[in-house]
Amino acid sequence: MSDAFFQPVSGMDLPRFAGVPTFMRLPHVSLDDPRLAEVQIGLIGAPWDGGTTNRPGPRHGPRQLRDLSTMIRAQNGATGVRPFETVNCADLGDVAPNPADLMDSLDRMHRFYARVKEAGIRPLTAGGDHLCSLPILRGIASDGPLGMVHFDSHTDLFDSYFGGTKFTHGTPFRRAVEEGLLDPKKVVQIGIRGTAYDNDDLDFAAATGIRIIRIEEFFARGIPDVMAEAREIVGTGPTYLSYDIDFIDPAFAPGTGTPEVGGPNSFQALQVVRELGGLNIVGADMVEVSPPFDASGGTAFLGVSVMFEILCIMAAQAA
Repeated sequence: MSDAFFQPVSGMDLPRFAGVPTFMRLPHVSLDDPRLAEVQIGLIGAPWDGGTTNRPGPRHGPRQLRDLSTMIRAQNGATGVRPFETVNCADLGDVAPNPADLMDSLDRMHRFYARVKEAGIRPLTAGGDHLCSLPILRGIASDGPLGMVHFDSHTDLFDSYFGGTKFTHGTPFRRAVEEGLLDPKKVVQIGIRGTAYDNDDLDFAAATGIRIIRIEEFFARGIPDVMAEAREIVGTGPTYLSYDIDFIDPAFAPGTGTPEVGGPNSFQALQVVRELGGLNIVGADMVEVSPPFDASGGTAFLGVSVMFEILCIMAAQAA
């Protein structure tokens, strides 16, 4: 049972448009707070998009996601899970990036997540572009390579951009495999689609054993069947969950830098996470929400709704 300190502020006590907008109205606990030792799942902002190669904006994602997360209530309407009563959750604040230095930002994030790992906290991160996943993995995969379930319209397995740039939002998981942070044979990527420059990413996946489930296969087989395979691939070992908002069709989530048409709708976006029950999720992220492309906040609300579903899976696992 969660400590009363870690309960979110109810909309019955304080209107949702009032108060300081922490993630899901949870208490803010910094890495230097004495109560950090009591936190089991930490929600974290990674306001950085230094790996973006086209339309910028995800650096503003965590702030908008926090604001829209005030709409999240205590109970999952579909599954009945009440995560805030099951585990101690808190908003751990933002990683402080260096927007003028990509490598320094990667190092800052790595150190931040290493402290989170040392404290025994499982992180749930709001990005930021997808390169943020690399330093997170560097911080939490210190005990050995992780499996990964990855929802996206892109593989992010490319080797380099612009003649040799190795660190972009299109390269994080290639670097993670090379650095021994991910076990490629326990990695599944779901929803891949769109036009392409070449097959560099697909060739790397085939050579290392990464399973790619393209959107055509996803729809042909159906969500329960696809997600059953995903659970089998990662097994019972420690697993990372990475969710790019552009996995979802831009009709439902236009606020992202690299949209691809022909994706899942908003219900399916939630359903895929609900099918992950029982996995040993040691960390997760929601990335690439870009407020400049959806100032209304609809994309961010869908993003934090997915984060709540992930939180419910992580909380049920810890129960």
